[in-house]
Amino acid sequence: MNALDCLYSWSASAVTHLDLFGSLGLCLGFTAGIMPCRDRILLASAACAACFGAHYLTLGALTGMAMCAISVMQSLVSLHCVGAPGRSHWVRPLFAASTLAAACLTLVTWNGWPSTCAALGTLLATTARLNEAPQAMRLLFLGASLCWAGHNLLVGSVFGLTCDVLTILGLAIALLRALQTRPADPAAPDYVGA
Repeated sequence: MNALDCLYSWSASAVTHLDLFGSLGLCLGFTAGIMPCRDRILLASAACAACFGAHYLTLGALTGMAMCAISVMQSLVSLHCVGAPGRSHWVRPLFAASTLAAACLTLVTWNGWPSTCAALGTLLATTARLNEAPQAMRLLFLGASLCWAGHNLLVGSVFGLTCDVLTILGLAIALLRALQTRPADPAAPDYVGA
């Protein structure tokens, strides 16, 4: 086998794993993790979920695809409505309804452990999207990413698993960066006894 045959063989096997939506989702997942503010985290997260929804459709992972559709909706609603005066009264009922829809879709598309991981990841991410504090949001997204890593490992999504590792790395960097920039507590005054 010469070098040209080897290169052709490698490219033919790589093509089966190349997926535009998986590649875009991978990039956006890491980007969402390192974004500095809540709005950008949510926007990148919505774009990432849209890409992975299409990716999971090509893999036949229907629970993952359904959870991604719910994630896109929740991220966009949270982006525009959570914390906005006069509009947030209907957000929690909408998120409760979408969580119920996620549970129903999980049952309809049930595939064992992958479905369990996707549903738990969606529940944690839903809680994150309702949070107004970026650090708390990142911690919940970290838990969600760990659940999605289980889903992606079980369904064989190389892009999804790589994205989860990068997202976890990005979230860890952002969490540590925020801890380092937090101002130190002022020193308590020394009281001298009389």
